[in-house]
Amino acid sequence: MSTSGEPKRHSLLSGATADRPGHAAMLMVGSLFLLAFQDGIVKLTSSELSLWQFQMIRAGLNMALLIFLTHVFWKTSCPPPKRVWAVALRSLFLVGAMVLYFGGIPFLDLANIAAGLYVFPLFVAVLSAILLGERVGPRRVMAILTGFTGTLLILKPGTDAFQLIALMPVGAGLCYAGTILTTRRLCRDESPVTLAFGVAITFFTCGVIGVLFFTLTADSALAAQWPYLFTGWHEIGLWVLGLIVVCSLINLTANMGLARAYQSAEASWLAPFDYSYIVFATFWGYAFWNHVPDVLTLTGMAMIAGAGIFVAWRERQVSQSADRAVR
Repeated sequence: MSTSGEPKRHSLLSGATADRPGHAAMLMVGSLFLLAFQDGIVKLTSSELSLWQFQMIRAGLNMALLIFLTHVFWKTSCPPPKRVWAVALRSLFLVGAMVLYFGGIPFLDLANIAAGLYVFPLFVAVLSAILLGERVGPRRVMAILTGFTGTLLILKPGTDAFQLIALMPVGAGLCYAGTILTTRRLCRDESPVTLAFGVAITFFTCGVIGVLFFTLTADSALAAQWPYLFTGWHEIGLWVLGLIVVCSLINLTANMGLARAYQSAEASWLAPFDYSYIVFATFWGYAFWNHVPDVLTLTGMAMIAGAGIFVAWRERQVSQSADRAVR
């Protein structure tokens, strides 16, 4: 409670102080609905500009919006990071995830991209075992193998339908797993605004470097085949700039919501709600382009979602058992 001489501090300017699983679940589902819509817009505009240009403009807008919110609307300043290295590490993981994810958007259906990304809970389980020494029992190992089998059904390696670029969302899932682990274990007491600033600065820096590099050293063959990835600056219309502004508003709102969600509840609790993104991405893919996943893709998506939910449930059971043993 603030004193009479101090302005009331907005909740987004501080870290989470307690778990609120119901609130976190609502934040998660709402944020993912918005992000799936944003990704549809990104795919819609991908023929008009480059990935680096999009990220640079959107990140610049995000920073401007954050400065407006903190200095004008909330009449304060962005809280400095408590652990600069942790915020930087989280930002790098998220930027890596988004570059790989958005890099595949012009070439793949939204449903396929979403399914590739959503192997990340399986990566979380694997990385937790390798890096944190957590025990992964035989049932969780089977769930992980099931999830990766589902990924193979979607990717269809060895067939004419396989595209090497379809591995990009899977790589994004690995990077996103790093984001989840650092958010929960290293950045829980950071302000969502601070985390959003960290991501915006990192995205803007990467975008500027990418635009300059590919503008000055463009490879004509690669640029002709993959213009979204291997070109720099494009002249864009006002309608494209307007859609980037919409994406910036959505991205900033949704990512602060996700950061708060992961600060406010265990990742294992949130995992089932996280898979709503696959549903939303499939919906927007159909709404924008009439894309309907084939039977193998739908089967693979179900296997990935089922495996991820089971892994999350087992992690929650183990955590609860450990808590009871301590008591």
